[in-house]
Amino acid sequence: MIRNAIWASLAILPALLGSCRHDTVLPEPDTAALLNLPPGFEAPDFPEDNQLTRERWELGKRLFYDPALSVDSSISCASCHAQNLAFTDGRALSLGVENAPGFRNAPTLANVAYHPYFMREGGVNTLEMQVGVPIQEHAEFNFNFVLLTERLGRDESYQRQSQQAYGRAIDPFVISRAIAVFERTMISGRSAYDRYLQGEISALDAAALRGKDLFFSERTSCSSCHAGFDFTAYAFENNGLYTDYTDPGRARLTGLESDRALFKVPTLRNIAETAPYMHDGSLPDLESVVDHYRSGGQPHPNKNALVRPLDLTDQEAADLVAFLRALTDHAFLTDPRFQPE
Repeated sequence: MIRNAIWASLAILPALLGSCRHDTVLPEPDTAALLNLPPGFEAPDFPEDNQLTRERWELGKRLFYDPALSVDSSISCASCHAQNLAFTDGRALSLGVENAPGFRNAPTLANVAYHPYFMREGGVNTLEMQVGVPIQEHAEFNFNFVLLTERLGRDESYQRQSQQAYGRAIDPFVISRAIAVFERTMISGRSAYDRYLQGEISALDAAALRGKDLFFSERTSCSSCHAGFDFTAYAFENNGLYTDYTDPGRARLTGLESDRALFKVPTLRNIAETAPYMHDGSLPDLESVVDHYRSGGQPHPNKNALVRPLDLTDQEAADLVAFLRALTDHAFLTDPRFQPE
């Protein structure tokens, strides 16, 4: 039985936040600029009750950067998700209020609009529900929606924006949905590799081209787990980081030994900007990550069979790193849409 505070909070979230149905709706001209879809990207699904509008987006952006969401008004969503770091924080484990140590490494928010589930064990089904996790988690914002609603409700400008965006006073429904709308527009797909795919052959240098061929080869099998446009199949895998894990991974949700130390495969987009790596931030740089896979990792009963020793030369390892660096979307890291007012 899971007794962690996160899961206790999540049990009441559906009642607080309402259900979310998803239907693909193409953006209206006024909101297309907010999405700013990269070439070849499909518009993400927005829930039926949380379609993208400028009013909702602006309210969500304000909430994202407002430290009032934490119990002592000391940290905001942006404290762990900084734009210049592809919406991560550069720490092995994020810090909550009063520098409370976090549980896991903060993942990037890039392309969360396309994720089928959230958290590293996949225990949250919608982005709206995920918003409630840091607000109520003791090691993060250490607050609750009732008190947060009371706090924000005393601000007339928040009440005005809430009415404009959702036609109701600010409440958990509004807070969770507005932030989710803002986060769904964090779409990244303009890296050097993307430009290469669009015909700009010179976008990748010789090392990155060699690394690309290695990445997509059966010899390394990198693309088996890091597949598709977002470089993740969103599956749950073990990569042999440890023999024994202090973090149970997906088993924290399911209680199954077959799920022990399985974690949601992360995207590799902007990976050069999101160090340190792994669920616990234990690998400091991309070279360490590649070296881990060259070694084949540690034995673990749930380790993916594709993780095995790779006979790579030092040059080949450097080429893989060069390709991973070519997945950085510099326009995304500096996009003025996401910068605080």
